[in-house]
Amino acid sequence: MGEVCTEKSSSPWLLVVWRVCNVFMSVFFALATYVQINDPDAGVWMVGYGVPAALCVALGLKPQVTEFLAWRRLADLHVMISTGVIATLGWTLYQERITDVFQQEEGREFSGLALTVVWLLLCRHSGRSAVGMLRVSTAVAITAFPFVAWLYYYINKELRSNWPSHCKTAI
Repeated sequence: MGEVCTEKSSSPWLLVVWRVCNVFMSVFFALATYVQINDPDAGVWMVGYGVPAALCVALGLKPQVTEFLAWRRLADLHVMISTGVIATLGWTLYQERITDVFQQEEGREFSGLALTVVWLLLCRHSGRSAVGMLRVSTAVAITAFPFVAWLYYYINKELRSNWPSHCKTAI
């Protein structure tokens, strides 16, 4: 019941798309790690994005890695800690009645961590059985979102005008 499935019953192209999504998410998380260099609390956020980047690289190279205890424990630990930080940031955003989430550093941190949590939960036990159409469709949508959002904010400089200087100079 809990054994890793070596023979996939889904289409091979679904597995290829799944792996490509993980590679793209690892690139995104690596870029998110890099842009933290100028942040006052860079170390915390570099770990927050670096861990999912490494986990996604491993998953992109070998999809069955999610069934290894070390991968699962590291992913679970990251999800647990990130969920606590997300709750704290969410409470701060709520208390301060912030509506433009991406215009506040707490909102960007909240969104980035939420993305890592959702992605790692989507990846959990993906190596156990065949990767289905629902998981792959969700992965494609989630993978496209941060790249499109980042490009949108990069093109529209007026959206970034109120950001602190350390957010404007990394890339």
